[in-house]
Amino acid sequence: MKLLEYEKAIAKYNLGMSIKALPLIAWDFYSQDFNSKQDLISDVTTLNVLVNKNKWAFNWNFNEELEKDTVIIVTDSVLKIVFASKNMIKMNGYLPSEVIGNTPKIFQGKETSKLVLKEIRQAIINKKSFNKTVLNYCKDGSVYKCQIKGCPVFNQKGELVNFIAFEKIAA
Repeated sequence: MKLLEYEKAIAKYNLGMSIKALPLIAWDFYSQDFNSKQDLISDVTTLNVLVNKNKWAFNWNFNEELEKDTVIIVTDSVLKIVFASKNMIKMNGYLPSEVIGNTPKIFQGKETSKLVLKEIRQAIINKKSFNKTVLNYCKDGSVYKCQIKGCPVFNQKGELVNFIAFEKIAA
């Protein structure tokens, strides 16, 4: 008798839950979403550690940018990549571990516009923000148009400590 009461109580509890059981066929979708959320949290945490370590004077809403599938790349003051968001693999096939320590030149190739690169280089030298579209190369050698919003990052003393780039596939 007590077991029957217990079973009824469990059934009533489960019916009242806002989380429903997923059919076996949905597990792939759930797993993909769960993994992308874990990557997002990991990236935001790592970026916030970088912000605190280098005492950035300004902070962006990284969570919002990453949720819009924006790739975030951070370099040190001499343009060595120190951070790349995990969603970069969807854009160009590179894992963050493959680009860290390199310069953004890793994404350039023979068809990349020298004029656009010169304009970006000039903005970097002048410690100014820029917004440019450039032809970049994927790991497999294919090309894609990349919209890059780049900004110098200063610490609270006004010293240049990093550059940050927010990148998306351009239409």
